[in-house]
Amino acid sequence: MTPKEKAIELVNKFNDYMVPNYTGTFEAKQCALIAVDEVLNFINTDAFSYTNEEYWEEVKQEIEKL
Repeated sequence: MTPKEKAIELVNKFNDYMVPNYTGTFEAKQCALIAVDEVLNFINTDAFSYTNEEYWEEVKQEIEKL
């Protein structure tokens, strides 16, 4: 998947959760940018004591608990 294809995929995923009948593309783009920034921040930390998959599965579980 090219970077452009991934960008479109992420924005579309967030856009699916915007209020119906509302053009939420700006907000979806902001959410996608936050997600990418979080991944970039993760890469640049010591969080690699986890495997990538293990860490993100735990993050997902914690989000679901909120």
